[in-house]
Amino acid sequence: MRFLTLLLLSTTLLAQPRPQSFSTPKSAGDAGFSTERLKRIDTFLQGLIDQGLAPNAVTFVAHRGQVVHYKAFGYSNLAKKTPLKRDAIYRIASQSKAITTTTLMTLFEEEKFLLDDPISKYIPAFKNPTVLVSYDKKDPSGGSFKTRPAKGEITIRQLLSHNAGIPYEHPLDQQPEFNVPFFNSTRPDKLEDVINKLAKRPLLRDPGSDSTGAGFTYGLNTDIIGRLVEILAGKPLDVAMRERVLDPLGMTDTHFYLPAGKADRLVELYSKTDGALTLHENNDYRNYAVSGARTYFSGGAGLVSTVEDYARFCQMLLNGGTFNNHRILGRKTIELMTRNQIGVANVWERQDKFGLGFELITGNSRYGDQATPGSYTWGGMYCSEFTIDPNEELILLVFTNVQPYAYYTDFVRKFRIAVYQALE
Repeated sequence: MRFLTLLLLSTTLLAQPRPQSFSTPKSAGDAGFSTERLKRIDTFLQGLIDQGLAPNAVTFVAHRGQVVHYKAFGYSNLAKKTPLKRDAIYRIASQSKAITTTTLMTLFEEEKFLLDDPISKYIPAFKNPTVLVSYDKKDPSGGSFKTRPAKGEITIRQLLSHNAGIPYEHPLDQQPEFNVPFFNSTRPDKLEDVINKLAKRPLLRDPGSDSTGAGFTYGLNTDIIGRLVEILAGKPLDVAMRERVLDPLGMTDTHFYLPAGKADRLVELYSKTDGALTLHENNDYRNYAVSGARTYFSGGAGLVSTVEDYARFCQMLLNGGTFNNHRILGRKTIELMTRNQIGVANVWERQDKFGLGFELITGNSRYGDQATPGSYTWGGMYCSEFTIDPNEELILLVFTNVQPYAYYTDFVRKFRIAVYQALE
């Protein structure tokens, strides 16, 4: 009898139409949350701001499409004491990866490629990759180095799962022939040129996982994926992304470079290590979205967005590929994207896995806390993060912009803990 009850419940949930827009419940209780316990989110985030541990924060929590927490705290500009608004625009850095991956997977569904195709099939510069064996540690910017042939070609699957041996920080990245933009650029760089240059750089290890657990090397992989989108779609990445993902979802405030009329909505960027919050010293990081050449489209880290825009993207994934009455991906494609793609390897010390574009929270997670195993998440280096919990039909997002940020992990994890403890 219990089995039949669970089967009927599962069938009923699958048969229910997924929300195509967000709604506001009469009360948090009507959406399955404790009103009193939700106040702990406010106490936590306002406390960080009052203590000078964060300049601002904006939240978005939706349960079955019903928004239970969508608030702005603090200031978009500390010096000017400009109150933060919910439609503030943030640098989302590596949260760009999921959108770029999704754009590519729309082309996968059009049979444009196979996941285990070598990337050199489409970008010949990646043919015959090499692995770095040794280098002059006294002078990596111009010293000698040795390589060996890699044991295999880099595949598209390996790029999407950060399993190709391509890092961000590379021992030789100060040598002119290997130097490429890390995250964004105000110079007149072009994605095609940058990726062809990146292809010459030796890998840090052989592509693919091995029996020792080596396999997750987080790096510039999704920037390569962005270039692959351009090749397969026959359009610049920003155009292909807007046509295939952003416009159908109504993500009107998500851009690589902001139109002039939106520039004043970009929050200021700060740093915090041991002392007080200070204005970030890197002008490229602060200003790339509003100044400079505006020619480089970093699929791995170049987007800016609002929390509600990104929530639309998250809800589409939770819905099995649809939102705003548009289907972006098929349900089975999202199931594929949220399977473990790195074998016995783990995402750093978190004991989590990685799919195609997302960290997958496991039963042994040292990062996901109360999130149901099978939930997926990722964040950006400027301190923004999302979590999607299909089991609870829940999305939760929190954004600020601080880098480096000694409080990053506490900021995003304690927010997530505060959300889950209020779920009834």
